[in-house]
Amino acid sequence: MMKKIFLFLTVTLALFVQNRALAGGFPENWELKARFGYNIGATAPIGLPATIRSIDAYRLTPSFLFGVEAMAPFWGKWGLTTGLHLENKGMDGDVTTKMYYMEVKKGESQLAGRYTGSVHQVVREWMVTLPILATWQVSNVVRLKGGPYFSLLVDKDFSGYVFDGYLRQNDPTGPKVEIGHEENERATYDFTDNMRNFQMGLDVGADFRLHPAFGVSVDLNWGLTGLFESDFKTVEQTLYPIYGTVSLYYNIR
Repeated sequence: MMKKIFLFLTVTLALFVQNRALAGGFPENWELKARFGYNIGATAPIGLPATIRSIDAYRLTPSFLFGVEAMAPFWGKWGLTTGLHLENKGMDGDVTTKMYYMEVKKGESQLAGRYTGSVHQVVREWMVTLPILATWQVSNVVRLKGGPYFSLLVDKDFSGYVFDGYLRQNDPTGPKVEIGHEENERATYDFTDNMRNFQMGLDVGADFRLHPAFGVSVDLNWGLTGLFESDFKTVEQTLYPIYGTVSLYYNIR
């Protein structure tokens, strides 16, 4: 039900913004912006658990943001910004673990237990995001902003493989399964179906006007809902999407 309500609200807002923009129906003191940006960050626990010994690699992914926003001033230097963003929050990295609980597939066998070794992880979250941000105009150049955001995932992936290690089945003293380096020696996992379809969090940032027609923005997006559904227990720690965004904006009016 929440997914249907959110989809209805985002489509309604998109049609409203489009119709008002085409008709010139926004109040004179409203601003309308187009935005293009790049997200960089990770989906990670708050605090690195002892079972994750090191972060060995982090690779940039095509995590772009496209959006349109409307800002309405309402009192003095204060205003309210909302809009729609189509964005991807992704990560691609390797970590080394020790006795980390995993459920993997090796050949035709499903295995579960404590894994020690390397883990390759890919996360992809394409989503439609609705920000609702209060703004404060510091000067003619700088505007601060902050508030909640709500996202509906339209495509997602959480998968990877483990390599160069071993798994103790069921418990730390269980039978040992060796997992090698080559592709046919690895074990894979895919928890995509256990990811949430709806996320919410906080967005804080600033806009910097470089020209009357355009500027740059920096934002920090901190997810408050975990990546996985609450009844999913395979991943022991709650993972939060934490991303910074650098974007260019263009003042449509």
